[in-house]
Amino acid sequence: QVQLVESGGNSVQAGGSLRLSCAASIIYGRYCMAWFRQAPGKEREGVGVMYLIDGSTGYGDSVKGRFTISRDNAKNTLYLQMNTLKPEDTAMYYCARNWFGTCTLRQSDYNYWGQGTQVTVSS
Repeated sequence: QVQLVESGGNSVQAGGSLRLSCAASIIYGRYCMAWFRQAPGKEREGVGVMYLIDGSTGYGDSVKGRFTISRDNAKNTLYLQMNTLKPEDTAMYYCARNWFGTCTLRQSDYNYWGQGTQVTVSS
């Protein structure tokens, strides 16, 4: 059973930084782990993804250059470092993992989800 638990959400001012964590039961193998976010009244948006077999990453256009995904294999934890935060980054952030297949930013491609952690950015 794959379990994902996010933490690290908080309220920050615009221009600040946060690091989110996703503790997972497994963080290796031919799987993709991704971060998504959902703001009130909006669809869930893919933020970034890591292919666990080689650590390669990809990001959505709205966060490229500001957000970075990394991991700590010893702690079975995936991270999302968020810099230069903007009010439009305010959302519930989720981590997710797929069963197999190409790493994408489509939520329908992911089978396991955490409960989410709230990020609020004030101007």
